[in-house]
Amino acid sequence: MPDHQLLTIFTDSLGADRVFGFEQIAPNLRERIIHSLTPDCLAPACVIYPQTIAELSQTIAITYEYRLRVLPFGNSTKLDWGGLVSRADVVISTSRLNQVIEHCVGDLTVTVEAGVNYHHLQTVLAKQGQFLAVDPPYGASATIGGILATASAGSWRHRYNSVRDMCLGIEFVRADGAVVKAGGRVVKNVAGYDLMKLLTGSYGTLGIASKITFRLYPLPEYSQIVVVTGAADAIAKAQQTISTSVLTPTACDLLSASVIANLGLGQGTGLVLQFASLKASVIEQCDRVINLAKELNLEVQVLEDTHKFWQLLEMLIWQEQIRHLPKPNENNHAVVCKLGVLPFTAVTLLTECEQIFEQQSYYLQIHAGSGLGVLRIENGQDLTAIAKQIAQVRSIAESHSGFLSILEAPHELKFNANVWGYTGNASDLMGKIRQQFDSSSLLSPDRMFS
Repeated sequence: MPDHQLLTIFTDSLGADRVFGFEQIAPNLRERIIHSLTPDCLAPACVIYPQTIAELSQTIAITYEYRLRVLPFGNSTKLDWGGLVSRADVVISTSRLNQVIEHCVGDLTVTVEAGVNYHHLQTVLAKQGQFLAVDPPYGASATIGGILATASAGSWRHRYNSVRDMCLGIEFVRADGAVVKAGGRVVKNVAGYDLMKLLTGSYGTLGIASKITFRLYPLPEYSQIVVVTGAADAIAKAQQTISTSVLTPTACDLLSASVIANLGLGQGTGLVLQFASLKASVIEQCDRVINLAKELNLEVQVLEDTHKFWQLLEMLIWQEQIRHLPKPNENNHAVVCKLGVLPFTAVTLLTECEQIFEQQSYYLQIHAGSGLGVLRIENGQDLTAIAKQIAQVRSIAESHSGFLSILEAPHELKFNANVWGYTGNASDLMGKIRQQFDSSSLLSPDRMFS
């Protein structure tokens, strides 16, 4: 069907203020969409912005009727994560579904539409002394639906677990336009199938989230960060001691020497611990870490401006300002990977990466409690060399019962590389689940398998 006919169909159903031809949208968004598609894929006909859940359902029902393939997104911060999509006839954004539907202060829960901005939600919750215990990348622009779809959590998962554990209930639109609900609005809920866990991290391939309910936590009275730096073997001992102690950090991150140096926090491998609780408890726990560090001949710094620290670390690892440029710098082939290893082997991975990237600019952050981390590689090497480095790190991670997946990378590298690096035996099961949810492969085809 010609593009102008598709535009007419959606415009007649939704209105001209909801439907935009591909050439009408902002250049940066066009680049992001093209970057998420395979090189041989034609540009989509239009980008659609439903303003209600009913409109979202209606839009998906139309795509199902005409067998149109859909690329869903929120505010495009993570649109190009994961595998390349082989075809997208239309692109659908949930960013205008941006209502905070219900905040049950006494129950510590909140229900929001998928397009709600993460920072806006935290501001609303903070007025009642509560917060959503998820700290994703690109938080200033990210939508709640996009965070759920990519399961993007940060350092807080050490204390509060993952996005999947925060989600109590979900409403989503199936590939045929039907609206499905699962879970509920209270913490102790056993209603229905646990579809929340299934859709979290599915990258929009099983359905498009429209409404989500999360558990909340009270804002802590006081917080401090302790940064411990020094030799890798001593850092490993500190990590092991802390992990088996009664200390209760809300974040516990291992940072490569390149991150520590760039943040101006000294030299050597770093261990960052944040404590957030009653002030007396925070100070006491920080003192224990300081004493442990002295016993191991490690350097220690205490930071009271915790927000500034995490902000600087996010800017270094994710560099959101570069993503807003109309086109990426061709001389700076930046690649961002998600990786995971067994927690007790994390320092070993850090050490081996120092050798791999000895002549290359890179930054590595690993959450010590979960073993999950983020690797950023940048600055000017050719893509063939970077691909070899990624293969080396992936091999090391797999040798420690872990994995490496490519999130952000130049188009050519993603097209020619194994993005997910998955070697397990669940591919057939994943395919069958997708077939049950989307038998015609209309939602982000090949996103999870390229």
